[in-house]
Amino acid sequence: MSARLAVDIGGTFTDVAIERDGERWTGKVLTTPHAPELGVLEGVRVVMARAAMTPADIVLVIHGTTLATNAIIERKGAKTALLTTEGFRDVLALGNESRYDQYDLNIDLPQPLVPRRWRLTVPERLDNEGKVLLPLDEKAVADQVAFMKAEGIESLAIGFLHAFVNPAHEQRAAAIVRGLWPELNISLSSEVSPEMREWERFSTTAANAYVQPLMASYLKRLETGLRGGGFTCPLFLMLSGGGLTTLDTAARFPIRLVESGPAGGAIFSAHVAKQRGWGKVLSFDMGGTTAKVCLIDDYAPQASRSFEVARVGRFKKGSGLPLRIPVIEMVEIGAGGGSIAHCDALGRIQVGPESAGADPGPACYGRGGRHPAVTDANLSLGRYEPDLFAGGALKLHVQPALDALGRDVGKRLGLPPEMAGLGVVEMVDENMANAARVHAIESGKSYGGRAIIAFGGGGPVHGYRVAEKIGVNRMLVPSGAGVGSAIGFLRAPVGYEVVKSLYQRFRSFDVGAVNALLGAMSDEARRVVAEGAFGAPMAEHRLAFMRYVGQGHEISVVLPSRALTAEDIPVIRAAYDAEYTRFYDRPVPGSDVEILAFAVTVATVPEEVLPVADVADAPAPAALRVQQVRDTATGEVATWQVYDRPAMPPGCTVPGPCIVAEAETSTLVGPGWRCRVDGLGYLELTRGEAA
Repeated sequence: MSARLAVDIGGTFTDVAIERDGERWTGKVLTTPHAPELGVLEGVRVVMARAAMTPADIVLVIHGTTLATNAIIERKGAKTALLTTEGFRDVLALGNESRYDQYDLNIDLPQPLVPRRWRLTVPERLDNEGKVLLPLDEKAVADQVAFMKAEGIESLAIGFLHAFVNPAHEQRAAAIVRGLWPELNISLSSEVSPEMREWERFSTTAANAYVQPLMASYLKRLETGLRGGGFTCPLFLMLSGGGLTTLDTAARFPIRLVESGPAGGAIFSAHVAKQRGWGKVLSFDMGGTTAKVCLIDDYAPQASRSFEVARVGRFKKGSGLPLRIPVIEMVEIGAGGGSIAHCDALGRIQVGPESAGADPGPACYGRGGRHPAVTDANLSLGRYEPDLFAGGALKLHVQPALDALGRDVGKRLGLPPEMAGLGVVEMVDENMANAARVHAIESGKSYGGRAIIAFGGGGPVHGYRVAEKIGVNRMLVPSGAGVGSAIGFLRAPVGYEVVKSLYQRFRSFDVGAVNALLGAMSDEARRVVAEGAFGAPMAEHRLAFMRYVGQGHEISVVLPSRALTAEDIPVIRAAYDAEYTRFYDRPVPGSDVEILAFAVTVATVPEEVLPVADVADAPAPAALRVQQVRDTATGEVATWQVYDRPAMPPGCTVPGPCIVAEAETSTLVGPGWRCRVDGLGYLELTRGEAA
């Protein structure tokens, strides 16, 4: 009868979910930006009371947060210095000298997290094989410590050239700094991102150092608060790559948490897709601050080894700060319930990326917000019942919403507030549909035969219209959709990925060196996972990142999860040619292949999920009430039936247009759609021939 508890901090709401033996209790409370742990503790208290549990009933707490991302975007991290090799002071600013927009003469490039004054150098040099060309100048390191103290530096990133091959100089520099300044936070590139390409490695290390004091302090306060509340169980953190890790590892490498909340949502969608036996879906997670879309094929989200944060150009690759970390690949835009709407200089409605957040929140919250947000627009269209929003925990105020829409949007366009609200909702739906189109194009995929899994507070509200815009005729809203990311945490395996560089060519492949590296990486990953696996079986997955000699980018190839032999080399080479052909139609005959890096992932084996059989038809319950709702496709106001989701039995069907209401969200079933409750209690929406 043991239970697990998950907490997801969003920009507007903090979501909490508890599961025990198939039962689930969930809740949402407003996030407390000034001290996020307070919102967490309040949400835990509310849901624990709802479940009639005590802290002794909880065996594991899992937590995900976007605090690290927000600190980078808002530039609210620590005063960070970078200690690097003499001559490489400006790597963070120079990047790879590419321009994300070739024709923008006034291009705005992302600014490094470390200003030039705090980018410090010392004499030292290793060659590309890790051999010492110039010994580390230890006196120079000590001199830079004195300068950093005078500048009030709070965190230090150390990144030396070729340290990914030989970390000795970085480790020695860190030892000198710690001897002179024990309390300073230090991040080493050879630990944070031990891969070639110094710009990405230095950027990732600097970002880790930038958020480390903030995250370490927050995690300590959260742990103290939970322990003070009687919780003695382990606390795990959700990683951006979809696994769980310990508190200590998260505090050392907080940069791996930048997408932890959205990663939980993708894991949730993958689990739901497997339950239904749907091999191709689009995960659509719309919360209070952002919307996230992620393609899921064969029950697994797309993964990537690189990520950009704080983009200055919308949807433009190369306009953000590069991070080399394992992530679930998705598109995230500033389109949530709290996203603020306004008219630009050309009189066009724009939504986001600025958000009203939780404080003061949208105008309809009645907490001092003056600008219209997406929630205000939805309320103006009759989509929400003001007294029942967020399960009745938050009363909405219609008139402040109409006033804000009229003042900031309607007045400029000569529209009444309700029509301004329609314009805002249609614009945010188009923004999300466009993000989904871009994501599919960049991935070389389409939406043919695909379904949408919608969750988050806003996903079920906007899902059917986004589906219409991208040509999808089937949508699923799982139970607990309003807190989907938190539930996803409960589905995630305990896992850890180690990535390291070791340059190899197939014509001179050193089997012994590769096996030694992979063995050490496997041991490191298994040590981390074993801390929280509780004896569960573990599985190992190995990859090599390869390219033809002379090319600029690699593709991944699966390796056997064992020691390699000489007989494996031609097999791996053939696998690379096949994978390259899959991407680019044909291989390059006669060209040698080089390996730049290896990755080893160790994770607990998830429980087997079997697709659930459908159920017989059942009669639908009577509607709770009716609401006058303005349809965003036609602009016409019509009477929509409102049904209570908990009262709808499996097998029942209701026609659109209607609203299916529950505590954390509402599902809108548009005209031409129908909604059926499946055997799991999930809402399946279908349109046209699919219906």
